[in-house]
Amino acid sequence: MNSICIFLGANPGAAPVYAEAAREMGRALAEKGLTCVYGGSDTGLMKILADSALEAGGRVVGVTVRALKDKEIFHPGLTELHVVPTMNERKALMVELSGGFIALPGGVGTLDEFFEIYTLSLLGFHSKPLGLVNINNYYAPLDALLDNAEQEGFLKVPHRHAILRADTPAGILKLMTGA
Repeated sequence: MNSICIFLGANPGAAPVYAEAAREMGRALAEKGLTCVYGGSDTGLMKILADSALEAGGRVVGVTVRALKDKEIFHPGLTELHVVPTMNERKALMVELSGGFIALPGGVGTLDEFFEIYTLSLLGFHSKPLGLVNINNYYAPLDALLDNAEQEGFLKVPHRHAILRADTPAGILKLMTGA
């Protein structure tokens, strides 16, 4: 694995611990020689992730869609920025460019990306690792929802446990890479 796609908020979140986690993730990716693939934004947690990876000497690849490129500010220092026509093509390129996927806290865009990758994995379209970093217990409600889906017969047991979980960026990277 030489690259990991990070899904996270374009907003900073309410607690400073989210920014610190994004900073730690960027540094850790660079220190492990892993390219950071993300949405390319120069705002919120996304900016903090990219800045910290770049400051630590890492490679950072942004993937966005043409419509967003005209509305949002994209990080000027990226190693690469890919602009594609649609959100579906964006997510497909993220899958192609990445050896694994990690979700830090974020909003509905983060959840959309996470669930698309999770669904593609469950359907056998890829076998790349997927993880959640449960900063500040952010993903506890999602875990409760998935537990309920399993209990109600909508999610099979092996599928429920396909998501790696850790409370820190270092912890999730260790689970994904073994180092």
